[in-house]
Amino acid sequence: MSKLILRMLPLLFLLLVAGVYPASAQQISAYFGAGSATDGATTSPGCSPKQIDDPFNPSGPPTSCVPAPTMGGAFGIFGADFMINPHLGVNAEYSFRFAQAPFLPIEGLNVRPAFYDFNAIYQPTLGDSHIVPVLEGGIGGAKLSFYSSQQVGSLLNQSQFLFSTNHFQVHGAVGVKLYVRSNMFLKPQIDFHYVPNLNQQYSSNFVPQYTISIGYTFGR
Repeated sequence: MSKLILRMLPLLFLLLVAGVYPASAQQISAYFGAGSATDGATTSPGCSPKQIDDPFNPSGPPTSCVPAPTMGGAFGIFGADFMINPHLGVNAEYSFRFAQAPFLPIEGLNVRPAFYDFNAIYQPTLGDSHIVPVLEGGIGGAKLSFYSSQQVGSLLNQSQFLFSTNHFQVHGAVGVKLYVRSNMFLKPQIDFHYVPNLNQQYSSNFVPQYTISIGYTFGR
């Protein structure tokens, strides 16, 4: 059921925007930026703290236990806001780790996390000041893409996509648009991703994310 919901969300979001924008949309904002999302190392049963069971090692714990990965590094983010009226709107965001990160280095297994979400927006102010607080809340998904990394010769590192795991997420965010010019803004933002079952790969289902973006508002 959750997979069906996630597949339908983009279509429902576009239909909502198409339906409300011609009649009553006040502003549209687009932005992109960078930051980081963090999560700690999990622990597999039978392993020491912050170690996971290597599924490629048939010996089993504790012999098969290896250091567990953490989430971090540089993430990119881009998104768009559609304001239905001066205070309320809808939003879509996508954030992703720029580079692959080691997951099981001994086996040459890397991972690239990504998050996507669809939100309702509330702006307490009228949106015409230089400082516009933004509150977001919605749902979406988290995707972990896994790759096989192999060293070819002394210079070339070859990477091949293997599989991905998908999780449902509940999303919230607090940010502020700082208009440096009439329509151009900087947007520091803190996101909160709650991803059930993410603790199978990392220590917690709760992933905070910190970003700063640059954007432009049309219709301001």
